[in-house]
Amino acid sequence: MPHEPQPQPQPADELDAEAVRTWSSLALAALGRAREDIDAINVYPVADADTGTNLYLTAESADRALAEAFDSAADAAGTPAPTSLSEAVRAWAHGALVGARGNSGTILAQLLRGVADVLGAEHAARRTGPGGLLAHALTRAAEEAYAAVAHPVEGTMLTVAGAAARAGEAASAAAGTAADVARAAYDGARAALADTPGQLAALGRAGVVDAGGCGLVAVLGALWQTLSGHEPAAGPLAGAGRTTPPAPRPADPCEQDEDGPAYEVIYLLEASETAVAELRATLDGLGDSLVVVGGDGLWNVHVHVDDPGAAVEAGVVAGRPYRIRITHFGDERRRGRAERAQRAVVAVVPGEGLAGLCAEAGATTVLVRPGEVPATAELLDAVRRAHAREVVLLPGGAELRAAAAAAAEQARAEGVRMAVIPTRSAVQGLAALAVHDPDGSFDEDVVAMTAAAGATRYGELAVAERQSFTSAGICQAGDVLGLIDGDVAVIGAGLAETAEAVLDRMLGSGGELVTLVLGPEVPDAVAERLEAYVQCGHLAVDTVTYRGGRYSAPLLIGVE
Repeated sequence: MPHEPQPQPQPADELDAEAVRTWSSLALAALGRAREDIDAINVYPVADADTGTNLYLTAESADRALAEAFDSAADAAGTPAPTSLSEAVRAWAHGALVGARGNSGTILAQLLRGVADVLGAEHAARRTGPGGLLAHALTRAAEEAYAAVAHPVEGTMLTVAGAAARAGEAASAAAGTAADVARAAYDGARAALADTPGQLAALGRAGVVDAGGCGLVAVLGALWQTLSGHEPAAGPLAGAGRTTPPAPRPADPCEQDEDGPAYEVIYLLEASETAVAELRATLDGLGDSLVVVGGDGLWNVHVHVDDPGAAVEAGVVAGRPYRIRITHFGDERRRGRAERAQRAVVAVVPGEGLAGLCAEAGATTVLVRPGEVPATAELLDAVRRAHAREVVLLPGGAELRAAAAAAAEQARAEGVRMAVIPTRSAVQGLAALAVHDPDGSFDEDVVAMTAAAGATRYGELAVAERQSFTSAGICQAGDVLGLIDGDVAVIGAGLAETAEAVLDRMLGSGGELVTLVLGPEVPDAVAERLEAYVQCGHLAVDTVTYRGGRYSAPLLIGVE
């Protein structure tokens, strides 16, 4: 995957907020360059070829949170002033925590939390000096990562983290600078990575180094580059004496861990430390690869189990789980070795019901929740999961235009023929899917889907959260807003009557089909009323109704 050239950082004597931002940016770029190589050597704990991708997505979430912290600090100051070191490292670690993906990403999040615990302490640098402070941070990171894993295994990224910490402490004891400590940690990590095949039988049989450890070497290389201004001479695989990754053995990834748990379960959890301690014991009895990271009431839970429902239910007992992600390893392995399909559709949808509807139509879906905007890497991940030579992307929102274009560009560089249809609402995506012809020519299919989406006017009903000025006048908190093609057109007191006013305006210029997508709290009686309203005033217009499910807007309307 091509990446934009990174500016060479100015050497820093110590880690301040700007240096942390540079470290984050360089680490993300390094993981992006190494992602495919790391995916290719992923054989432990499950050979599902996604460790590099998971590390990249985790680092991207962390980098995004750090950038937002800088933007917030600049807005508060009225000038482009940087945030403090404490705020920077805590925002970085929090972003990794909430966006952690997979076993490796979860451990990386805890490593960053350990770094933040030390660098975020007030006046720590005055007590220890820059070199000692960094060494202490690396040590704390390794300790917290080991503690987060229920059953630590040597020959993994934990081993690499421990070796990096010990090398950093040795450099600090010799009165080394922060750059000296970073270089020692990087060299120690590379040496430890090279030894992992001899420590873990699965790696030795496959003839590869640990994939998670490989990613950690890339992150530490970015740290040394930040503090020294010198770019590491080679990628993280070179630390193990390799310049390109070998093909893992056995050739069929399903031969590995056939008797292991069938599902990976990940979720964020709001719970107390006492409840999490009990949760650890429960999940440890349900499966393996248990990693629980976080603190201060927010945790990221990762476990491999045969009963994903029981793992989620244990989270409900402990507190409030959300952003639940369940992956079936068998599906992932079969997808990994299946012949690439000719064409697929990727749709971004705001609601579980809509996601299911699009999936039934054959689309690979990206579920978005209120207030969330998927990043480029998430869209690209969905394109890869579609496993097709040709992919049509339906972003479903104007705010996703840039991310969709960037994902398409990167996918094209990987050999995928891409088309982005500029859908601005889920109902336009449904219209495009309705005419999708996977057996026709790519160009004709894209033209037909684009025409169907463009011929669909879209409306949405939402509830105002506060008083504000709109294109239809001033609204008050609790008012129902009727939007047409993205602009507020009607302000009403009730959902049904406001929807009727919106339908009148949308059907004023004609239409043959009305699509209604109801939110989870909207009763069936509203749908029945609106269907009758359309039939009464527009005899030739048909109406179809769907349930948007959890996370969907109160009401979406499409008119074709």
